[in-house]
Amino acid sequence: MRGEVEKEDDGVIVIRRIHVMYLLKAGEEHRETIERVHDFHADKCPVYRSICGSIDITTDYELEG
Repeated sequence: MRGEVEKEDDGVIVIRRIHVMYLLKAGEEHRETIERVHDFHADKCPVYRSICGSIDITTDYELEG
């Protein structure tokens, strides 16, 4: 996971962006399922749903066979 912060005019540092990188150990035959789940999983995540309006959150994955 990588986060990016910015300093506000009043000197307070705030989180603006979060990028989550999943490292998945699975065979190539599971790629279609992984891509399908990756496309909708954030909408079912309580943390994402709680903060997505104020912090830009992106996700990606790497498949490791």
